[in-house]
Amino acid sequence: MDKSQEKSLLLWLKSYKKASGHYLSLSVMLGALTGVALVIQAWLLATCLHGLIILNMPKAAFTEEFIALIVVIIIRAILAYARERVSFMAGLRLRQHIREAVLEKLSTLGPVFIKGKPAGSWATLVLEQVEDLHDFYAKYLPQMMLSGFIPLIILVIVFPMNWAAGLVLALTAPLIPMFMILVGMGAADANRKNFTALSRLSGHFMDRLKGLSTIKLFYRGEAEAKAIEKASNEFRERTMSVLRMAFLSSAVLEFFTAVSIAVLAVYFGFSYLGHLNFGSYGAPITLFTGFFVLILAPEFFQPLRDLGTHYHAKAQAIGAAEALQDLLSYEEQRPASQMLSLSKRLTFPADSAQVTSGTINEFVDIKVIDLVVMSFDGQTLLGPISFELKAREHIAIVGPSGAGKTSLLNALMGFLPFTGEIFINGISISDSDTDDWRRKLTWLGQEPQLFHGTIRENVAMANPNLRDEEVISLLTEAKVMDFVESLDLGINHPIGEQSSGVSVGQAQRIALARAFAHKADVYLFDEPTASLDSQSEQAVVMSLSEAMKSKTSIMVTHRLEQLKDKNRILVLDKGKLVQQGLFKDMANCDGVFRNMLNEAMDPLSLSVAPNAIVHSKPADSED
Repeated sequence: MDKSQEKSLLLWLKSYKKASGHYLSLSVMLGALTGVALVIQAWLLATCLHGLIILNMPKAAFTEEFIALIVVIIIRAILAYARERVSFMAGLRLRQHIREAVLEKLSTLGPVFIKGKPAGSWATLVLEQVEDLHDFYAKYLPQMMLSGFIPLIILVIVFPMNWAAGLVLALTAPLIPMFMILVGMGAADANRKNFTALSRLSGHFMDRLKGLSTIKLFYRGEAEAKAIEKASNEFRERTMSVLRMAFLSSAVLEFFTAVSIAVLAVYFGFSYLGHLNFGSYGAPITLFTGFFVLILAPEFFQPLRDLGTHYHAKAQAIGAAEALQDLLSYEEQRPASQMLSLSKRLTFPADSAQVTSGTINEFVDIKVIDLVVMSFDGQTLLGPISFELKAREHIAIVGPSGAGKTSLLNALMGFLPFTGEIFINGISISDSDTDDWRRKLTWLGQEPQLFHGTIRENVAMANPNLRDEEVISLLTEAKVMDFVESLDLGINHPIGEQSSGVSVGQAQRIALARAFAHKADVYLFDEPTASLDSQSEQAVVMSLSEAMKSKTSIMVTHRLEQLKDKNRILVLDKGKLVQQGLFKDMANCDGVFRNMLNEAMDPLSLSVAPNAIVHSKPADSED
C-alpha cells in the first residue's frame, strides 16, 4: 500500500470521529486527569520517602500524605475504569454508525450488487472488518492525544528540578514514535493483505458449504478440501506476519523504555555517590528529586508504550478501511442515487369500482423510453428498448438466455444503473422516491429464499400482524395448504437455513404466499416456475392467474405455453427488443419467438401439428 493511499484511508477513518459523539473527548479528558493524579501520587510518595529516610521524621508527621496517597490511588482507579467504559462506548457508537451505513448502502445498491461477491465476503465486511475499527477509535485516537499531553506535563515538572533528567527523557522519547512509524509502514499493508485473505477464505468456504451436495455428487470433495486447506494456510501465514510485527513493536518499545529508565537510575546513583555533579542548577540533588523523577520516568513512557501497543489497531483499521471506504464511497449511476434529495412522490389513482366493493386497487401505468441498462462496471446489458404497460395489463418477456430479461426487471426495481426514462403514472422514476415505487411491487424469482423460522413467520414477513387465519388463507391461495396441513405443527412448522425441510416446489409456493401478503399492485416474476415439477407448476400458474386479475404484471419465463392469455409478449435477443405482440400473431410469423416456440413445443400436446403453425390459426385464435 503506497503512502498516499494509507494517508487517504487514515483521513477517511478520522472523518468518522464525530460518530463517537462526546465519548471520544471524554475519554481524552479522563486520561489527562489520570495523568495529573499520577503526578500528585508521585509527589506524595517521594515526599514521604524523603522525609522518612533522609529527614528521619516520624511516620505520624505524614498521616495526611498517606491519606491523600490512598485517596489519589482510589481516584486513579476510578478514572481508569471510567475511561475504559467511555472508550468502549466511543468504539461502540462508531461501530453501530459504520455498520448502519454499510447496511444502508447495501440496501440502496440492491441485490444485484450484493450478488457480485460471495456471501462470506459480505459477512467478513459487515462483521469482522467493522469490528476491527473499534480499537482505533476506542484506544488509538484517545491515546495519540494523551501521548503528547502527559509526557509534556512531566517534562514541564522535571526540567525545573533537574535539567539532565529532563534531557534524558526528552532525547529518548522520540525513539519510540520513530520506531512505530517504521513498523507501521509494513503493518498496514500486512493487515490489508490479511483482510483480503480472510475475505477470500470466507467467501470460498461459504460457497462450498452451500454447494456441498453438488460437490459430493461430482466427487469433488477431496479437491475442494485441498483448496480450502490452501486458502486456510495462506490466511494463517498472513495472520502470523501481522502478529510478528505486533510482538516486534512491543519488544522494541520495552527495550527503549528500559534503557532510558536505566540511564536515569545510573545518573542519580552516581550523583548520590558524588561522581556526577551537574543537572541540578548548582544545588545538591535530594532524595526527593531522585525518587520523584524515577517514579515519573516509567509513567513518562507509559503513554508512548500504550500508543505503541495500540498502534497495531491503527494498522488493523487501515487494512479494514480499504474495503469499507470503497463500498461507502461507491457512487451508483442510477436514479436511486438521487432519491434522498428529491421530494416528488408517485401518485397511484385508485380504481373507483374496487373502492365501492371494499377493496382498493390502484392503477399503475409503466412507460419505458430508450432504456439502456448497464452493469455496475459500465457494460451495457440491455437496450435501448421502449415499451408501455397499461394498468391491469399482463405482459411476458421471453428470449434466449443472456438476452437481458432479468436485467430489465432489476432496472425497473431500481437495482441496476440505466439511462433513458422509466415513467410510473407519468412521473419519471428519476424524479421520485423509489420507496414509494417499491412498496407497490411484488417480486418473485426462480430461487425462493425462505429464512430460518416457521412457515407462519416467513409468510407474514411483510406484515407481522397477520392473523393465523389470514396466513392460512394466503397459503391456500398459493396452493400449498395441503402440504402445510400434513405437517404436525402446521403453519408453525420450522424451516431451517437455506429452506431446509421443504422441497423447492413447496418453498416456491410458500414464497408465493408471502408475495400475496404484500398486497402489491404490480407483480414482477422472474421464472417463477423454473424449478418446479409439472404439478407444482400448474398450482403456481393457477394461483398467479387468480391473484393478478386486477393487477399489473410482468413475467419473465421460458415456458411459452403459459403465454396465451398475456396481453402482450416482448421478445428480447442479445439485449434488443426484436419482437412484441400477441401470442397468436407472433406464432404465425418468422422470428425469434417462432423459433423458440418450435423448440419448446411437444407435438403430442398440440391440437395442430407444429409445422402447421404458419399455415393455420393457433388453437387460441378466438381468445
